Amino acid sequence: MEPVEINAGRYYLRALRADRLIDDRPALVAGLADPECARWLTHVSVSTLAEAGAYVAKRARSWAEETRFSWAVAEPTTGALLGEVLLKDLDLDSGLAEAGCWAVPEARGRGMTTEALGAVLRFGFGALGLREIAYKHSPGNTASRRVAEKLGFTPVAGTAELSELVLRNPRAG
Repeated sequence: MEPVEINAGRYYLRALRADRLIDDRPALVAGLADPECARWLTHVSVSTLAEAGAYVAKRARSWAEETRFSWAVAEPTTGALLGEVLLKDLDLDSGLAEAGCWAVPEARGRGMTTEALGAVLRFGFGALGLREIAYKHSPGNTASRRVAEKLGFTPVAGTAELSELVLRNPRAG
């Protein structure tokens, strides 16, 4: 599938880019190096422009493979990267996915992630026909949990390392 652009109200969702018009690589390096992102996204290592370029290329391949759909949350007038929202572990045949998100420090606390991820959830349920979307976070990550709760996710499981919430398609039987 080709990347889908979404108008998410105050934000514009688009594919991550590293080209002559828009280069998200510097913002990826800075955003993912932020102590709060580094604390919760220990599985992501993007500390150089080359690693950021590989990250952008990997996200593009994931669209083509239909395994992960990732959107840059962009400021609509400048295109500046404010964060990323995504559907990962996609199983389109079974109608299942997991949602994820992160935000650069200056975009936090304004509802940006909730608004952007809400648009992605509507896309997942409406356009993709997903029946259930999971959301996992570390128990200490209260900001992440607040985003999930605002979007209607409800708890289904939890351990010392990970809490899982779920949102079911209201139109699915």
